[in-house]
Amino acid sequence: MDRLTAMETFVSVIEAGSFSGAARRLDVGQPAVSKSIAQLEERLGVRLVMRSTRGLTPTEAGQQYYQRAKRAIEEIDEAELVARGAAAGLSGRLRVSAAVTFARLHIVPKMKTFLARHPELNVDVVLDDRTVDLLEQGVDVAFRMGTLDDSSMTARRIARSPRFVIGTPAYFDEAGVPATPADLASHQAIVYEQRGGGTAWSFRRGNAETAVVVSGRMRVTAAEGVRAAVLADMGVAVASEWMFAPELASGEVRAVLTEWALPPVELWAMFPTGRMASAKARAFTAFIEEALGAGTLAPA
Repeated sequence: MDRLTAMETFVSVIEAGSFSGAARRLDVGQPAVSKSIAQLEERLGVRLVMRSTRGLTPTEAGQQYYQRAKRAIEEIDEAELVARGAAAGLSGRLRVSAAVTFARLHIVPKMKTFLARHPELNVDVVLDDRTVDLLEQGVDVAFRMGTLDDSSMTARRIARSPRFVIGTPAYFDEAGVPATPADLASHQAIVYEQRGGGTAWSFRRGNAETAVVVSGRMRVTAAEGVRAAVLADMGVAVASEWMFAPELASGEVRAVLTEWALPPVELWAMFPTGRMASAKARAFTAFIEEALGAGTLAPA
């Protein structure tokens, strides 16, 4: 049995979540995948995966083997890149994680350019406003906003975006334009219930600081919901410039209380713990950093 092929098959099984998914990814028959995993388990003398009605999950030994096998495959890819020379394009598969709205506005539209530069590279984009486990999901690089809770992750700040109180002209025509942060207490707030959101909004102007607790009839758990509610003239929201970049440019929404500063949002590139970022992850991170520096987000 080819050990590298077995490793690549096992990694594909874990990342696809099934033998059939791995078979499609590898363009082989499902029996070949099942046979490869069975032979690998026999050679190692341990069970690597468990099947249940809910799908396929790695055992503890399988999770450990997955992490090291994926690292070994990436290091082999790195070695081949070095051998071929710096001019060679990237190849294989890159898994990227990002929040849904940020990816829709600022990552996915730029993918065509990146993939054109690297025609032998495929990209999986894992979209989730929640924090995902990079190792468990097989993610090579994740783009996350705000304060980092997990200090064990390898991280690099690549951009910073200002935040504003945002609403539509139609909403402000009906509810009035707040003149001070305190006026927000009488407005309908669209409350974002993820990290960095909530009902306590803090402002700074010069040496003065103030905070207001807002209320509203709409609470949402994803940025897409914040956008939809604001664009439906339902209220105001505190949002990063990236979240409403097209609408701020067109005038479909407007920022108010701009003389008061809100804490900015920082964008971080996160890499799995315990291994060097792959050439693919580093190249894509540099590409996104460059693209954001030329766009609405300020470079870090």
